[in-house]
Amino acid sequence: MSLLALVLALVLERVLTDLLHLRDARWLDGYFDWAARVFGRWRGRWRWLTALSVVVLPVLPVGIVSLLLGSHLLGLPQLLFAVAVLLISFGPRDLKKEVDDYIAALAGGDQQESARRATELLECDASGRGAGLRDPLEDAIFVQANNRIFGVIFWFMLLGPAGAWLFRVSDLMRRRAAFEASRHGGTIPDGSFEAALRGLHGVLAWLPARVTALSYAVAGSFEDAFGNWKGAVDQASATVLERSEDLLARVGRGSLAPSLEGVEAGHLDLATARGAWRIVQRALWIWLAAIALLVLAGNAA
Repeated sequence: MSLLALVLALVLERVLTDLLHLRDARWLDGYFDWAARVFGRWRGRWRWLTALSVVVLPVLPVGIVSLLLGSHLLGLPQLLFAVAVLLISFGPRDLKKEVDDYIAALAGGDQQESARRATELLECDASGRGAGLRDPLEDAIFVQANNRIFGVIFWFMLLGPAGAWLFRVSDLMRRRAAFEASRHGGTIPDGSFEAALRGLHGVLAWLPARVTALSYAVAGSFEDAFGNWKGAVDQASATVLERSEDLLARVGRGSLAPSLEGVEAGHLDLATARGAWRIVQRALWIWLAAIALLVLAGNAA
């Protein structure tokens, strides 16, 4: 049932691309702002408890509905509910469409539009960076794929619809915290409530990031990707989330590198963006094949 729900959700995401702006859960922005006002000054262990509570609270209704539906009517209501939750949890925007829009703007020579599209992927202002966008954007595609797709799938397979929504809520809280910090011209301070939210998302992203990195390596140049994996471990960043993002970026970059050899400099930006998305697509097929095999093995056992 989980595999069928996952496949249906992925197919519907492609079909309903133009409607997926509706899943950008902006009501959670107000929820985050309220939580930041109430708990923003808390420190120590309390900030972790409050961060966990803030993330879990919107997930409880999904978990309750999922339990109530159970296997009634041959599991059809549960299937439809799981598909709906997955559609909401992927995102908040369609990564493929964002990459395609960036490529189209870049190919058309529209620097202003390409910078705007890059800003959505990088989650920071990309204007005026020109050719300096190539490497950060490549890294962003690999990182965003884990935040928007693979992390959701991982927790859905472990905990069902509640797991998928849990990961999405944690990522939305992280995004909002980063946006508020950048809007005020600074970074998220260590030891703050916002840092706890980011850390909680880092914990949830840790394991799927490593499975995703492995799938990137299989989808591209395994030797180059594995060499970069060792480098990421040797040069670990400060936080759990930063280490995961660094790993995804390095392994993804290594998996793609051989296919970019010989590409003319004038076409390198386009080839890099297209190639990064191809690696993500192949990795998704690898995930689906592996999940199908695990489901078949479980049923046979």
